[in-house]
Amino acid sequence: MLPLPAQPTASATPSQPQSLPHLQAGPCRIVYETVESAALRDNAYGDPHTRLVPVILPPSYDREPSRRYPVVYMLSAFASTGWQQLTRSPLAESFDERLARLYAGSASEPPLAECIYVLPDCFTALGGSQYVNSPLLGRHEDHIVRELVPLIDQRYRTQALAAHRGVIGRSSGGIGALWLAMNHPTVFGAVVSHAGDGAFRTTLPHIILPFCRVARRYGGPQGLLQKWLSLGKGPRGGELFDPMTVLASGAAYSPDPRLPLGFALAFDPDTGIVDEAVFARWLRFDPVEICQEEPYRRALAGMRLIYLDGGLRDEYFLDFAARALATRLRQADIAVQHEEFDDGHRGTQYRYDRSLPLLARAIS
Repeated sequence: MLPLPAQPTASATPSQPQSLPHLQAGPCRIVYETVESAALRDNAYGDPHTRLVPVILPPSYDREPSRRYPVVYMLSAFASTGWQQLTRSPLAESFDERLARLYAGSASEPPLAECIYVLPDCFTALGGSQYVNSPLLGRHEDHIVRELVPLIDQRYRTQALAAHRGVIGRSSGGIGALWLAMNHPTVFGAVVSHAGDGAFRTTLPHIILPFCRVARRYGGPQGLLQKWLSLGKGPRGGELFDPMTVLASGAAYSPDPRLPLGFALAFDPDTGIVDEAVFARWLRFDPVEICQEEPYRRALAGMRLIYLDGGLRDEYFLDFAARALATRLRQADIAVQHEEFDDGHRGTQYRYDRSLPLLARAIS
């Protein structure tokens, strides 16, 4: 692993806040680690390989210097990143404010079991990485598993075993959490996916034709991609967001240096007809498709917790993805906790109030 500077540097992600290395926020202390990543170096889009990673230490960390703690890796949704979850708002809780409230407990809920929370930065120029290794976007899976996890275990008083590590995420972060848990059971022992991507056979058709229409307005997928990249930090229309999830998925799941985009789409952007050969590549990243295969089945069977949920009005129909995965897991005699709730896809961070206590207990 490359040596790490003690302070955020000028080579950090351009959109990252220049933060103090330590911040006391309520009962939790936040440490900002600046990580030089070999796994993210030399990606195709020139994204920085230096990343700012908040580490949220529990209330007793400084009071009990001999105590060791479980660790939760918190994966962000598409077009967001770890430190963004700490943004203050008068109308919503930041993630550390949520933790502070949960640590305090209430008349109806016991205090949250204490853990260290790590918030990786796997943002890319396309909006996200899907938390996999890609020759275009960078090796984000390796960045977390082979760089961040050893770093955190080295620098903090962790319980450095898979049984005491969990991974959690929403949307793209949800499928990312499942991917990491399925592929690295010696690293992670519990997983939570809130409205995670998946069940591509069911959910992708609802995205294809809207994508084709938007891409047509920009002269095709290349024009759409160039428009997105040209905007930098400037305002961008909401119509670009969903199509970019498709392009980012292509860069993650079906890279192809022979093509103008550098990756293949799972469908013809002119007609919307599925390209079965490319789609087969995407399906190899779909937890619904592969969860009953080895070594994934064995990895999932060994988890201390698998928690899935989805809103019954999810605009991307990811409640069906969670339902399909839960069904397939139960068919394979794998324990899973699956819940549904009356809401859509966005603005559902309040569901962490349900999952975090379960996850913290599972790895404590």
